[in-house]
Amino acid sequence: MKLMRNQAPRAVGLARALSKLGYCSRSKAAELIRGGHVELNGSLRRDPESPVELVRDRISVDGRVIEAQQKIYLMMNKPRGLVTTASDERGRETVYSLFGDAVEMPWVTPVGRLDKASEGLLLLTNDSEWGAGIASPEAHIEKTYHVQIATVADERVMNSLTGGVRTEDGEFLGVARVRMIRAGEKNCWLEIVLDEGKNRHIRRMLQALGIEVLRLVRVAIGPLELGDLPKGSYRPLTIEEKQRLDHAMRKPQATKSKVRHARPRGRL
Repeated sequence: MKLMRNQAPRAVGLARALSKLGYCSRSKAAELIRGGHVELNGSLRRDPESPVELVRDRISVDGRVIEAQQKIYLMMNKPRGLVTTASDERGRETVYSLFGDAVEMPWVTPVGRLDKASEGLLLLTNDSEWGAGIASPEAHIEKTYHVQIATVADERVMNSLTGGVRTEDGEFLGVARVRMIRAGEKNCWLEIVLDEGKNRHIRRMLQALGIEVLRLVRVAIGPLELGDLPKGSYRPLTIEEKQRLDHAMRKPQATKSKVRHARPRGRL
């Protein structure tokens, strides 16, 4: 059904409006609003849910009118030891330290998380709706990890990962696919693919199996591969990379069938 020309634009909450404009995260916006820093059409607002029509209303923060920011889409090779938050209550170093003090960097937020001990591909953007779409479990965008474990995985381990494991907190988790990349005498590397990741998904599964994780590196998100981006570096997505991620997010999801793991390829 077509919209009538005089139909009112859809309103959003003030905190969400600031996030959609690319100014800051919704949580930071709510903090600013409650702190008396935000005006809507010249009037102070302290309710983060105050309705806003972005095409008509004027928002200002500390007297500065906020305009829509240019959309930014970055990929980063996150090193181990950094947390993926803007600030950490425990004072730990965050991924934002990689931007450096001298760089004029607009606000961006991570798309999903990598825990402190994990490494690899991390997306960051100021396009909150796009980021939410990529991270949404409903999108089923696959994430690929290379995981070094302190044992040589046998058939039982591979079957347990694809068949599903009951974690220590009672949640049942599984992986979409798993294969062995290479193996030594006492450890091996697995390639694990998730199509719906929970918090510390892989680590919790392996912990339930009594297996120690030595390294965990995310090497791909959907069609986007980490490639040779140096550790600790970041760069903008190319137009083609962004388009491929958009396509992966929009494509219809077929009914998921049971996926069997690939057999180990032997030692390399």
